[in-house]
Formats: sequence, structure tokens, C-alpha cells
Amino acid sequence: MLRIAAITVSVALAASALLVGIGMLTRQSPSETYCVTEPSTFPAQGVDGWSGDQLENAAIIVKTAQGMGFERDGQILGVMAAMGESSLHNIDYGDWETSGVTNPDGSRTTSVGLFQQQKWWGSVAERMDPAVAAGKFYARLKKLPDWQGMPASHAIHRVQINADQEHYARFQGDAEDVVDALSGECGGRS
Repeated sequence: MLRIAAITVSVALAASALLVGIGMLTRQSPSETYCVTEPSTFPAQGVDGWSGDQLENAAIIVKTAQGMGFERDGQILGVMAAMGESSLHNIDYGDWETSGVTNPDGSRTTSVGLFQQQKWWGSVAERMDPAVAAGKFYARLKKLPDWQGMPASHAIHRVQINADQEHYARFQGDAEDVVDALSGECGGRS
């Protein structure tokens, strides 16, 4: 009888540990929000592993989207795109330098910046300016018919002309959390 009780307790503890582990893996919305215009208030521990300059760049994307009339769904797409292209770092190199990737015509890629935009998007200075690069992304998104009706990754793919339309899908949850975290009240600050 004592042995059965010990086994029962062991199974119950193992089940509890499993449920706690599953709960820790479940995505939860950020419990705190931050003013998008005040990077000094962003949490040092980040949001879903995105921190420092990554959150500052996400904030620039969100502010640019807001300024162009995009609501939360559009803001998420911009942050997703930059997560998928540069891990939200404003980098001065691209696919050619890291992987030897070429364009479909065989020419060397010229992508730089948060969105890894190539030369036809604008000058290097424009593509390396996070707000300008985000503005170029959103100008193209705005022209895409029914982008709100598409899966998010597909809409981004149509703007970015990436080789894989599913490439950005894995960043959707993180982008939602980052955008939501950056949607705090700014107390009249701008």
C-alpha cells in the first residue's frame, strides 16, 4: 500500500511538472507596456528575447507605421519583416556577404538595413535609415490590394519579394508581443 502511494505521488508530481513546463512554453502577452517614443523605458530583459537596439528599431517601425495610418495589424507586419530580414538589427551587409545569395538573374544582392532592401528601394543612406526604410516598406504595403486578408507572412513576402512566402511566419507571435509591449500610454509625451 505504501508503495502504491509513493508511485501515485511520483506520477502526480511528474504530471504537475509537465503542466508547469507546458505553461512556461505557452506564449503570454507582455504584462507591461512601454511608451514607443521613450526607448530609455524599455525593459533591459527585453520582450520575448528582443532587447536593446532591437526594441529601439521596432519602436521606429511602429512609429513610422502609426504616422502612415497603419493600425496594429500593419505595425506587426513591419516588425515581423525586420525580424525575419535582420533580427531587428540595422546591418550594413546582406545575403551576398553572409551566404553568397544572388538575385534570380544571377547578379549579386545589394541588401542592407533592417528590411534588407536592395538598391532599387533607394540609396544606401535611405535603406540604412530605419524610419526611411520602414516608410518604404509601408508605402509598398499600402499599395498591396487586400493585404489585410492575406496570411501575414504572405503579405510581407509580396512586399519584400523574398524567396519563401512562409519565411516570416515564425516571427508573428514575437512581433505581436513586441508591438503590444510598445503600445503603452505615453502620458501626453510625443
